[in-house]
Amino acid sequence: MNRGLRRLALAATFVTFLVIILGAYVRLSHAGLSCPDWPGCYGHVTWPEAGHEVTKANEMFPDRAFENHKAWKEMVHRYLAGFLVVLVIAVNILAWKSAHNQAGHRVFAGAVLAVILFQAALGMWTVTLKLLPIVVMGHLLGGLTTLALLFWLSLRAGLQNWFQPNLSMQRMRPWIILGLVILVCQITLGGWTSANYAALACPDFPTCQDSFWPQADFAEGFTPSREIGVDYEGGILDLTSRVAIHLAHRIGAVVTLLTLAAVSLRLMRTTAMPRSGAVLLILVVSQFSLGVFNVIHALPLPNAVAHNGLAALLLAQLIWLLHRATSRRA
Repeated sequence: MNRGLRRLALAATFVTFLVIILGAYVRLSHAGLSCPDWPGCYGHVTWPEAGHEVTKANEMFPDRAFENHKAWKEMVHRYLAGFLVVLVIAVNILAWKSAHNQAGHRVFAGAVLAVILFQAALGMWTVTLKLLPIVVMGHLLGGLTTLALLFWLSLRAGLQNWFQPNLSMQRMRPWIILGLVILVCQITLGGWTSANYAALACPDFPTCQDSFWPQADFAEGFTPSREIGVDYEGGILDLTSRVAIHLAHRIGAVVTLLTLAAVSLRLMRTTAMPRSGAVLLILVVSQFSLGVFNVIHALPLPNAVAHNGLAALLLAQLIWLLHRATSRRA
C-alpha cells in the first residue's frame, strides 16, 4: 500500500470531477469562447475589469465583445484545470519516488500525465479553433479519461497484497467490462451531441419532431472533419443532421439503460456486491431520467450540468466494480 500516493490520486480524482462539472457549466452557459485568446483572457492573466481594460479588450477582438459574466467562468475553469496539472505532476513524483513500482503505479501515473498534457492542448485548441466539434468532444472525453485513470490508480495504490475475488465476482467481470464499453460509447455520443448543439434537435419525447423516426441525415451529422476557421459556437449543422445525432444519443441511452440495469440486477444477486449493484442501478436510472428531463424542459442549465456530472459518477462506479472483480496486489 502507498498511502501518500492513494490520497493524492484521490484528491486529483475529486479535482478532475470538479473540472468536468465546471467545464460543463462553462460550455452550457455559452462561455466557452468568452476569452478568445489562450492562456490569458484578452491579454490579461485573469480578465479585464477596469473600463480602459475592457475598451482595449474590445479593440483587440472587435468580432467578440468582452462579457464579464462569461469571462470569469472560463478563467476559473482554466485555473482549476491548471491546478489539476500540478496535482498530476505531484502524483508522478510520488509514484517514481516509491521504492517499488507496485501494481504498475508508475505506468498509470505516466499515462495520466500524458493524457492531462494532451488535454491541456485540446483546451487551447477548443478556443483557438473556435469550438471545432471533434476537438470539443475530444476535450470532454479527455477529462473523463483522466478521471478514470486517476481513480483506478487510487484504488490500486490502496491495496496491500494479492487476493482473488470470489467466484461470483469473477463471473461478473465480463459483464462489468461490457457495461463499461457501452457507457463509454454513450458518453462519446453525448459529447458529440453537445459539441454540435444537438441536444434540443428533438424537443418532444418520446417522439422526435412529432415522429418516432423523423428525417435525419446521419452521414452529415457524423462527419468528424470540419472546416477550420469557422466559429462553431451554437453549431452550424442543419436540423436533419442534428436530429440524426440526437436520435443516435437517444438510442444509445436506451441501450445503456438496459445493459447497466442488467449488470446491476446480476450484481444484486451476488453475495459480494449487492449494494454496489443497487448504487449502479440508481445512477443509471437517474441519468436516463435527467436526459428525458433535459428534452422536456429544453435543457435547463442545472439539470444539464448534473447530466454531465452523473455520467462521470457512472464511469467511476464501473471502474470501482472492475477493480473489485480483478485480482490484484499493492
